[in-house]
Amino acid sequence: MEPDGSLKGVAKTALGVAMVRARESLRDDRLFNDPYAQRFLDAAPGAFPEEPTSAEDLAALGPLASLGAVFAFHGVLRTRFFDDYLLTATAAGCAQVVLLAAGLDTRALRLPWPGGVSVFELDLAELFAFKEAVLAACDAVPTCERGIVPVDLRESWTGELVAAGFDPTAPTAWLAEGLLVYLMADEAARLLTAVGELSAPGSRLAFEHGDIAGSAFLAQTRGMPTMDQYTSLWKGGLGEDAPGWLSRHGWQPQPHDLAELAASYGRPVPGPASGGFLTAVRTGR
Repeated sequence: MEPDGSLKGVAKTALGVAMVRARESLRDDRLFNDPYAQRFLDAAPGAFPEEPTSAEDLAALGPLASLGAVFAFHGVLRTRFFDDYLLTATAAGCAQVVLLAAGLDTRALRLPWPGGVSVFELDLAELFAFKEAVLAACDAVPTCERGIVPVDLRESWTGELVAAGFDPTAPTAWLAEGLLVYLMADEAARLLTAVGELSAPGSRLAFEHGDIAGSAFLAQTRGMPTMDQYTSLWKGGLGEDAPGWLSRHGWQPQPHDLAELAASYGRPVPGPASGGFLTAVRTGR
């Protein structure tokens, strides 16, 4: 991942998430504040086209304007929801946090963690090369014990996590925020099986559910050439069977509806927005 504007696929998706977080952080009624998100964007000039500044420019985007609103809404809500999930889990005794495919996540630096919490970030080495350079220039200081673990989650990764200081006997809060949609069902199952093998009873897990990429509205984007670099990455993850899969593999799942969360946060729901999130508690090995 290079900070020169030549970004594709997952790397550009990570910057897209940073853009959503940067814009939300400017709002007076913001649901969270990420002071580092804009710094990532500044380090990758030209990654995205200029934001439309007139009604005519916005109209020229056509369906992409509505699509952008859906993604921004979803990205804001999931950021706040997973912030709350992690702080609740650590307050309840999960002293370890693992961010799977952490991307440009800065929770280790911006959340008020309880004392003694360790946050492990897992992602590709090239993404960390970009991320750590930007954070170093910010003189960013973690609010917890922070460890970065460069791995490819489609391959073997558990040994690297344990070598970085992770304790499989201690309750852990796992987050796969935007990851599973980029995996095939068997890849997602293999990843979550590995998570289960490392999860002591009382551990927690959270990820998206109700595939945003599977809605009828977003399915239309597969015909848009400008969206190819994103839609080609959508694989679907566990799909609608996710709660059942978790129940069969030692977890007690709980769904969270996106519209209900939006109402609790005081945010209007764009018409096409759907889906939600799953959290789960580990009941056994």
